[in-house]
Amino acid sequence: MTITATPTPGAKLLNPHDHTLIMIDFQSQMAFATHSIDPVQLRSNAALVASAAAGFGASTILTTVAEKSFSGPMFDEVTAPFPGQALLDRTSMNTWEDAAVIKRVNEIGKTRIVLAGLWTSVCIVGPALSALDQGFEVFVIADACGDISTEAHERALQRMIQAGAQPITSLQYLLEMQRDWARTDSYEMTTGIAKKFGGGYGIGINYARAMFGAHEG
Repeated sequence: MTITATPTPGAKLLNPHDHTLIMIDFQSQMAFATHSIDPVQLRSNAALVASAAAGFGASTILTTVAEKSFSGPMFDEVTAPFPGQALLDRTSMNTWEDAAVIKRVNEIGKTRIVLAGLWTSVCIVGPALSALDQGFEVFVIADACGDISTEAHERALQRMIQAGAQPITSLQYLLEMQRDWARTDSYEMTTGIAKKFGGGYGIGINYARAMFGAHEG
């Protein structure tokens, strides 16, 4: 049997228009007890994801739990890329059990769900397993999630992966949507997000441009 390669992306790769991103409970009270990731890194990764989704026009739902009565406001870095977008506040720990969120999921109508938020073992496991059970394809941005311990975070990821969820990272999410530096319409936005929130990679972009006038394309 002969297989012929073609210069086309695989169907399992994400693109800006084939999924709904749900950013869950990036709130003060939830962050206080998060110890599986440094809080500064968590905020940076969450900001990278939000900025990438907004920049590429990916359908995005922002949801909080008990915002006024207990958990506090969502991180500014997450809400700023979506000016004027309503936050869907819940009482349920499992986002997938909230009628307003599911109404919005159905209005958007995408069969792929990308999840990021706090905590991995509760508020990410719940919607991940529920969406998988209903036939959705689920991706979890592992480094834009956190939990009360590394053990809790890792066991939650394992549980979701065993059920069929696909783990990715925040920078991977950004670069998977860009995929080709020849896409000049989104080039400056992508590298700008990477420079601001991409850690060492962003520092490298700044250095290469300043010292050598380097350009990925």
